[in-house]
Amino acid sequence: MVKKLVKLFHSEVNNINQAALLLGLFTLLSQVLGLVRDRIFASQIGVGIELDIYNTAFRVPDLIFAVAASLVSVAVLIPFFVERLDKSSEQARKFINNVYSAFFILMIIISGITLILMPILAPLIAPGFDAGALAKLVAVSRVMLLSPIFLGISNLFGTITQAYRKFIAFALSPVLYGLGIIIGAVVFYPFIGLMGLALGVVLGAIMHMAVQIPAIKKHGMVPRIKFPVDWPMVWGVIRVSFPRTLTLAFSQIVLLVMFALATKIQEGSVTIYRFAFTLQSVPLALIGLSFSQAAFPTLVKTFTEKNMDSFRLHIVEPARQIIFWSTPVIILFIVLRAHVVRVVLGAGAFTWDDTRLTAATLAMFAVSIVAQSMIHLLVRGYYAAGKTSRPLLVNAIGAVGSVGFGFLFLWLFNSFPNIQILVEQVLRIQNIPGTSIVMLALAFSVGISLNFVVLWMLFKREFLGGGHMGVAKTFWQTLIASLSMGVVTYQLLRVFDNIFDINTFVGLLSQAIFAGGIGIFTALILLKLMKNQELKNISRAIRSRVWKKVDVVSEGKTL
Repeated sequence: MVKKLVKLFHSEVNNINQAALLLGLFTLLSQVLGLVRDRIFASQIGVGIELDIYNTAFRVPDLIFAVAASLVSVAVLIPFFVERLDKSSEQARKFINNVYSAFFILMIIISGITLILMPILAPLIAPGFDAGALAKLVAVSRVMLLSPIFLGISNLFGTITQAYRKFIAFALSPVLYGLGIIIGAVVFYPFIGLMGLALGVVLGAIMHMAVQIPAIKKHGMVPRIKFPVDWPMVWGVIRVSFPRTLTLAFSQIVLLVMFALATKIQEGSVTIYRFAFTLQSVPLALIGLSFSQAAFPTLVKTFTEKNMDSFRLHIVEPARQIIFWSTPVIILFIVLRAHVVRVVLGAGAFTWDDTRLTAATLAMFAVSIVAQSMIHLLVRGYYAAGKTSRPLLVNAIGAVGSVGFGFLFLWLFNSFPNIQILVEQVLRIQNIPGTSIVMLALAFSVGISLNFVVLWMLFKREFLGGGHMGVAKTFWQTLIASLSMGVVTYQLLRVFDNIFDINTFVGLLSQAIFAGGIGIFTALILLKLMKNQELKNISRAIRSRVWKKVDVVSEGKTL
């Protein structure tokens, strides 16, 4: 049994659909652990200043990770590594050692400076906190500064495991990261409070890194610090990674500004925003990230071989799958938002008002799930083609838009009572303090949607030409079916109000399952009547067994 597990752990996955499924399954497990973590936070700690401090403390380490650790990003390093690996293992090993050494130097400098400056940075990232909360924020953030170091090393390891198609080791990393945070919440927090949560984050980052070591050790690619560093080689990577660094930095800056604005709304607003953001990230990770990560190595290979037909095919097919799966999720999240939040988080210290406000914020995030998922795919398409400046420019537009909309929407909400009344009535959050937090989620979605529209138009013009029509067809078919599903589900919720006791966990979950299930069945019937190609592909895959190689993307009809 142990030998079989070891063999499975070291096995290669060469089929893109199998890789996507594998990544999706482990991502699902990771997201489930994330939901368990949030339920523990919500029930044991509750919406308040402590979780606000914890969530805000992530902002600086995450920004450092985006800026510094992008040097060892999988998306940037894989083309360099594969190119050298094709020549010889020694060249690939030398490349990894140089990048690893440069990363350590960079992280020591950045982390050291940030450690010293945290008392100055804290009031900037949390202007609504008082002196006591700021002091805790500084202490917790300093501990968390260790996490980007280990996660950066893990990214470097991920380059190797993905290049050798060891997707199991790569996919298991975020699962263990989430497990480490849960250990911090369950084991450490009861004894040392917020510092225990910070230690859980560091433990998770170490586990994220360590699980990939056996896979890379098997191929003799464990990196080592070597001096002198081949700086011309490293600068070649930095020149390519710099646009991506700024791209990721813009995303983190948007969250940093949103959290800063949230600290000034109401105690607990940061936590509400974070809970809703995490919930909407579940389908994003399961769908958008899984398909884009699985497609990336193939995109790199096909573009390197100048096989543009295959390159376009491996953009269009995942795009259609992302739209097919994400669109109904948006509708279900909007219609069943209170059910989702209450089932996942509704326990202990998490009140009904917390549920309503988190649900409304989730609905505002959910409208951009398709856009967020598609951006992951298109950005990887650009990286595979070696064009990193285009996503940088577009992400800059989206980031500026999100931040600008954040300030604008808050001003409109607070300055015009009619707008506030309308929003609260539509989202059913009347008579709850801090309702303006939903405007920050809406601002994020509007900005990210603008980002996607611009990026899609540019990508279509540069790479797809006339080969994108199947995407539009999938979108309209899925949208019609999803909206119909939403109407059916909403009406059935009223019917089942008289059947299930929605004041209990079982009753609320049962109402959502039955109403949502019948709604989904309605959508499937409509997709069947519209002869949706994605539904046909799924039926064929199920009939031919999950792990059997079925090349559903090879059909000419997909374009």
